[in-house]
Amino acid sequence: MRPDTPAENVDHTAEAARLERTAALYPEDAEALLLRAAAHRELSGDRPAASALYDRLLASGTELDDPLLVRALKASNLWEYGHEAEARAIIDGIRTAAPRDPAPWVIVAESLESHDELEQAHETFTEAVRLLLTDVAEPPYATHPLLFGRHRVRRMLGADHDEWDALADSVHTLPITLDELHDPKRVWSLGSENPAELEAEISRLRAELGAYRAALSRPFPVAVLHWPASELAELTEAYPSLAEEYPSYDAHLATTEAALRELSASGTPNLGIVTGTVPSYEAFAASEGTSPSDTTLLPQYATTLAARGRAVAWPPEPGAQCWCGSGRTYGECHGAG
Repeated sequence: MRPDTPAENVDHTAEAARLERTAALYPEDAEALLLRAAAHRELSGDRPAASALYDRLLASGTELDDPLLVRALKASNLWEYGHEAEARAIIDGIRTAAPRDPAPWVIVAESLESHDELEQAHETFTEAVRLLLTDVAEPPYATHPLLFGRHRVRRMLGADHDEWDALADSVHTLPITLDELHDPKRVWSLGSENPAELEAEISRLRAELGAYRAALSRPFPVAVLHWPASELAELTEAYPSLAEEYPSYDAHLATTEAALRELSASGTPNLGIVTGTVPSYEAFAASEGTSPSDTTLLPQYATTLAARGRAVAWPPEPGAQCWCGSGRTYGECHGAG
């Protein structure tokens, strides 16, 4: 499914089946592909099939990139079709495990919130924020939903603002304030006969929709292809015609960074980098019935890797290592220019 396909035009059952077939072809990417397939199963209303996919991943015997994320998604799905006790047990286990990734925290906290367990949701959001953001100068993008979710729940509980709420306000960039977006009385304004109140609520809803669209678009970045030094040497040795595309490793790195900066300057959002390997590229070329020497295949390969969940967001978070693998921070390496 293309990222720009309107939601109402998606056959979720067919899309899930397509992703499951793709996972069989690319077992190294099965985790990302099957998680997307499970999401489509949930959207189609077939929640037991979604649970079966989560169980398939957890029982696969392969090392998952984020097993706690899979468990969190499974718990959220189970609760939606009547398996509350099992869902609660999984959520308790995730909270005890205290993952360093914000995604499992967000899913279980929002699951509690959606079932009116506001005190438990607040405790979960707060645990995550304290664990991940204490003594952090600038909250990474991935942690913003924790701050926003905690702020939302506290508004529903009638709690006063605290330092974490102030931090949520500071990273919020939409024109409508968080206090307005999370106002528990907003639901009543939808039934108002006052045009001014209705217009204000429409503005708030548009702001929320913009935030959701931005968040949903992040898994589908415009990706630029990067080859590690050893892979690039093997590639150009096996396919000498590609040396024209990649005259040297340093030139490749400089071109990659320049392409990303140019895309960013043009207003292209959600940029990412995918890392190629020669065996993967050769397999892709074979699947396309094309020679690996064909330079027009390179951007298609990058897009395919991104669709398989292989993209890493660019630019890296402040203080994170550079995308090139030098071991230095991005600011000291390619981000210094």
